[in-house]
Amino acid sequence: MAETATTEDRGVAPTMAGQVKHERVPTVVVDDVHIVYKVHGAGAGKGSATSALSRLISKKRSPAIREVHAVRGISFTAYRGEAVGLIGSNGSGKSTMLAAIAGLLPTEKGGIYTNGQPSLLGVNAALMDDLTGDRNVILGCLAMGMSPAEVKARYDDIVEFSGINDKGDFISLPMRAYSSGMSARLRFSIAAAKTHDVLLIDEALATGDQKFQKRSEARIRELRGEAGTVFLVSHNNNAIRDTCERTIWIEKGEMIMDGETDEVVKAYEKFNHGG
Repeated sequence: MAETATTEDRGVAPTMAGQVKHERVPTVVVDDVHIVYKVHGAGAGKGSATSALSRLISKKRSPAIREVHAVRGISFTAYRGEAVGLIGSNGSGKSTMLAAIAGLLPTEKGGIYTNGQPSLLGVNAALMDDLTGDRNVILGCLAMGMSPAEVKARYDDIVEFSGINDKGDFISLPMRAYSSGMSARLRFSIAAAKTHDVLLIDEALATGDQKFQKRSEARIRELRGEAGTVFLVSHNNNAIRDTCERTIWIEKGEMIMDGETDEVVKAYEKFNHGG
């Protein structure tokens, strides 16, 4: 997206009258995206290696492989400084959409274009169970491109933000001793320590107490203010309302609604309650 990058360098554009207006800079463009999973069903493992090789050579599909159309023709554009919520029932395609934006899933049809590097929370800050929490903080930050000096400067803030040490010196223990909630809080704290072009968050705010959730929501607003774009998948509608001004509702792989958060969430809640 060279043209978008040029726009970002300028930041503003002159109007006909010689005045200056701020431009909305696209960061993610999703264009008629379809994502199909290949599922190996019962009996997929049967048969000889020779027959499997024959199918590959002849490009015939195994009858035991079925396709699941997880995302169907979704299109939208996200802009710099936006926080976009993704809501929908379990299995609706929300997390699949995030993984595709991050570049982890190929599209069957359509395209995804990003201005900057998308960072999927839990991938860029991957944690290793056999290492201590403090080693994971250091390695996670280095993996995101921070210098050793930046890691040292931000280390204490990351640990404090996570709340890992609120009830003891857990940061010095191996990660395998952590609960799933503690791991998720530390993962979010590492990822949120850096300003991202596009930050993709999948259910990170569902863990931890209300105090941590409020800190997380405030940090997301800061990331937006630092010119990033944030996508948030959550089943917590209040977290979506508090964090995102725009929300996309996906159901059975299709986009149902894209608009102002309060309006979209109200329609989604009415749908769920059969109203």
